[in-house]
Amino acid sequence: MEMTIVEHLTELRRRIIYVLIVFAAALVLGLFCAKPVYEYLVHAETAQGFVLHAFAFWDGIGMYMKIAVAVALTVLIPFIAYQIWAFVSPGLRPAERSAALRYVPYALLLFVAGLLFAYYIVFPMALNFTVAVTRDLGLEETYGIAQYFSFMFNLVLPLALLFELPLLVMFLTKLRILNPLRLRKARRYAYFALVFIAVVITPPDFISDFLVTVPLLVLYEFSVFLSSVVYRKQLAADAALEARYTAEGRA
Repeated sequence: MEMTIVEHLTELRRRIIYVLIVFAAALVLGLFCAKPVYEYLVHAETAQGFVLHAFAFWDGIGMYMKIAVAVALTVLIPFIAYQIWAFVSPGLRPAERSAALRYVPYALLLFVAGLLFAYYIVFPMALNFTVAVTRDLGLEETYGIAQYFSFMFNLVLPLALLFELPLLVMFLTKLRILNPLRLRKARRYAYFALVFIAVVITPPDFISDFLVTVPLLVLYEFSVFLSSVVYRKQLAADAALEARYTAEGRA
């Protein structure tokens, strides 16, 4: 049964409310997890040698909130993916609906993979570069806890979200919004955008830019490959359906 525009907007509002409720619950969970996560982060190899200071009364609370939001986002990513699926599933055929639902767990896996890559590879590289520049200039190092965690999360979280690109492309291909032909035509623009993102989120040196750009370009090409797989299956299913209708018409 087709839904009216008002019904679609009502359903969308309901899904957004669900997401906000889960985000609030996940934020509470994140606050409980904030202290052990903080202790791990400040005792990790990347933080050794730094004495972190609080320059404002709210720095400690701000640090807790940043960690809580990061934990909440990790919990929320698969739930958002499920809500998107639930919103568009009435317009999908049963086979497409079942296939799209299988993407949901991979949203969490890709996000966690992005977090690990960003935290253990990109963040130490960026931190070492900035510290080296500071020491080369002969500046006295005094680092605030708010600045340290802002630097970390502003680098790690956007890169982790970019790891959702293959899943997003597969989902949009499943909905027939994207296809590998369009992605290949847009390759030069996509490359430019990804290189720009890599340059923005990394220190201003070629090695850092290169080490971040290459995985992003690989992600894009992997997304094109996954889109091709989904697209070929769609063409085969359409051909089989057309052949069946043709055979039934002749009968």
